[in-house]
Amino acid sequence: MRWITLDDFIDIYSKVAQRGGDFFLSKFTLDKKSRTKSAFDDTFIQSSNWWIIPKVRKRWNTLITGDPDINYKQHFIANYCQERSDLRLLSLGAGTCSHELELARYPQFAEIVCVDLAENRLAQAKEIAEAQQLSNIHFVASDLNTYPFAEEYFDIVLFNASLHHFEQVEKLLTSQVNKTLKPNGYVVINEYVGPDRLQYPKYQIKAINNALKSIDPEYRKRFKTRFPKNRYYGSGVWRMIMADPSECVDSAGILPALHAHFITCEEKGYGGNILMSVLKDISHHFVTPTVEQEAMLQRLFDLEDTYLTSHDSDFVFGVYQKK
Repeated sequence: MRWITLDDFIDIYSKVAQRGGDFFLSKFTLDKKSRTKSAFDDTFIQSSNWWIIPKVRKRWNTLITGDPDINYKQHFIANYCQERSDLRLLSLGAGTCSHELELARYPQFAEIVCVDLAENRLAQAKEIAEAQQLSNIHFVASDLNTYPFAEEYFDIVLFNASLHHFEQVEKLLTSQVNKTLKPNGYVVINEYVGPDRLQYPKYQIKAINNALKSIDPEYRKRFKTRFPKNRYYGSGVWRMIMADPSECVDSAGILPALHAHFITCEEKGYGGNILMSVLKDISHHFVTPTVEQEAMLQRLFDLEDTYLTSHDSDFVFGVYQKK
């Protein structure tokens, strides 16, 4: 376990440059919930993370659905909901609710409930829903300790990049989630399931640095800074807890808990073991890539594919049915 690394100081500097001093000062509180909210409470955050790259997102689709133009939600509707109606879906840690707003357009859904701590993100999502006249989606600002889980009410519980933020994942899945799902209901995840607190093994950090070297130096300049990204040192536990106490708090427990207490209908890994860390803070260079930049991205994809032949994926899409 790494308690503090050079990347911690680099990340603090980058966050101040990208999100301002107020964001940095928001971390100096003993209230864990406040620190977690501050990590997500800015609806209009500009960032340079791997998910902003269209070619990366198409890669996810290909690995999950087999088609670069079909995402996991379209895949789930086509394979699990096609002949269904009046479905109820609960999304825990919904954030900006972009995925839930997409699902709300399908006629199969009678009700979608989005639950999250960040009130302003939910407020923005509500405005979008009203503008698009989506009456089947609702927004609840709450945490799990106060949210009233209705018994056997929902057909689907969705975790989109949120389950890795919850403590005691197994207890959550076997109590609240299992309670609120109807018989034969589904848990759907699109999640980071790698090591807790991003404590990667040394061989993974070595693979990340080897991949980083394959990017030309001019495309390693960090977002909104003058500094290059020449090496990845890994995340320190102290900084992660200060920045967001919920980040990857029990991520390694997600798949074991799901496998133990639910029926696995489908599970597809889509990597991230190398790409997420390599592209953090430099992804903006590859949003509209030149031919040269496309070649660099493909080299990164090939390196990650090779790594995944002998290591489990850090990110997984999965569908699990209530026993």
